[in-house]
Amino acid sequence: MAGIKRKLQRPAENAEWNPAVIETVQPHDEEAPEVARKHYFGPARFYCVETICAPCGVVIGWDKFAKSESPTKILNFLNTTYPTQDSRPDYICIDKACLVLRTAVTNNSWDMWHQTTRFIVDSYHYTNHSAKDTLCSTWCNPAPTDGSAPNLVVMARDKKGNLYWKHAFNTQACEQLNSWLGGFESILKRMTIGNFNWFLHTMLFYHTRYVIEKQKRKQDKKQSNLNGSDDDDSDDDSDSDDNDT
Repeated sequence: MAGIKRKLQRPAENAEWNPAVIETVQPHDEEAPEVARKHYFGPARFYCVETICAPCGVVIGWDKFAKSESPTKILNFLNTTYPTQDSRPDYICIDKACLVLRTAVTNNSWDMWHQTTRFIVDSYHYTNHSAKDTLCSTWCNPAPTDGSAPNLVVMARDKKGNLYWKHAFNTQACEQLNSWLGGFESILKRMTIGNFNWFLHTMLFYHTRYVIEKQKRKQDKKQSNLNGSDDDDSDDDSDSDDNDT
């Protein structure tokens, strides 16, 4: 019966036969309280796993956060992942980017980051942030239409030929990755720290390799289509020459 219950239960689902779990919804633009733990010998005792990935889905780095996902810890994680100015991206998309920006300005780390990078909120969580937060709406908007960030939004045409604004790249890449990792939660939280680190790192490695191979297949297909169109043009030219002759 216990095995059947585990099979029927989805990850993070509280079924009727389990005790009720009361969770407090924590807004992403507010400080999260630290969770008191007696020990951290198992991964289930850590607060969360933080990931960094590119818009295409390639995983750049990950780490475990013990007590909370505070802006200070996020900044330290970013400093470790991007130690030099040349390695830093133009944009870093975080669900609580406005909090990270405030913390960076307060502890003077913004003097280093503002030369290369801008912190923005992903489009999914931005709708939940307060519209009265001037700092968030001005500096962390993922899709400003005033022309202040031309690399974030571009003009496109729909099927009817009408112009509309669209995101230049996927800001949900990390959320999609976390959703995929959620499928392994039931087995990850029962592992030891060493097995947890090895398994998660291996899964992210294979995921990244799959994404790279997928991008390569797309490029090869696009290149073959271009070559095919070039061949058609050359055939048309040769036919016209024969007709002229």
